[in-house]
Amino acid sequence: MVENLEYYKVFYYVGKLSSITLAAKELSISQPAVSQSIHQLEKGLGCSLFQRTSRGMKLTSEGSLLYRYVERGYEQIELGEQRLRQMQHLDAGEVRIGASDMTLRFFLLPYLEKFHELYPGIKVTVTNGPTPETLQYLNEDRIDFGVISAPFTEREGYSYFPVSTIEDTFVAGRRFIQYKNKTLDFSDLKKIPLILLEGNSSTRNYIDKFLSSHNVDIQPEFELSTSDMIVQFALRNLGVGCVVKDFAKEYLDSGVLFELRFNSMIPKRDICVITDQTRPLSLAATQLLKLIEPHK
Repeated sequence: MVENLEYYKVFYYVGKLSSITLAAKELSISQPAVSQSIHQLEKGLGCSLFQRTSRGMKLTSEGSLLYRYVERGYEQIELGEQRLRQMQHLDAGEVRIGASDMTLRFFLLPYLEKFHELYPGIKVTVTNGPTPETLQYLNEDRIDFGVISAPFTEREGYSYFPVSTIEDTFVAGRRFIQYKNKTLDFSDLKKIPLILLEGNSSTRNYIDKFLSSHNVDIQPEFELSTSDMIVQFALRNLGVGCVVKDFAKEYLDSGVLFELRFNSMIPKRDICVITDQTRPLSLAATQLLKLIEPHK
């Protein structure tokens, strides 16, 4: 059993330098203190670790065996201290983020680019998934923070702040040109083939609840896993797609797709950064949040 790690530290330096004098100088202690530490270690282990020679302190066979293990352990401690200093100066470390395709593409990506330019030695890991999955990853400590879209269920101990807004819209191609510039009621959607995200996402939950508040229960023609695919299906006139407007902006601006207009607006919603206040953030994660948070 290790009774005094300080003895092993002294043993390491005497073995490394083959000298009590040099070890004392390295450790900033007296030579008698070095000799006493070696004596106490030998007494505790029941064997001689050094023999004095004209060239200094030479390890015995028992001492050589012990030194090989102590050397590895001590070098690992030094390496750990070095890595810690690198993390403290943001020369190393890791940030673990949870984000959906939408929040990554339309909000987070520019910040990651800037962060990488400032701190190239820090590894950034992005776990991709919809808001419910991201919240689960945060709960399981698989990510440091999440970038999610409302709505979401608030949890005790979690803190969040909004960073941007998004707008949901229904987009269509030339097959549905009769609806262009026409003011519709949301009940008209029952007559139109719809393309929506699959159910396990904040976007789908939001649209379902919003339409339900207008007494509209819809049955989509297609349910897809990504908003990009919804836009592609709409471009091919397979139905009217419900997406966050940014996904279709290029095609809306060019006139290839158009937005359906309704007699009331779909309220905008927030993109939020969420953290678990019960767990401390790494220095790297804290620094990335500092880049993001002033824009809240």
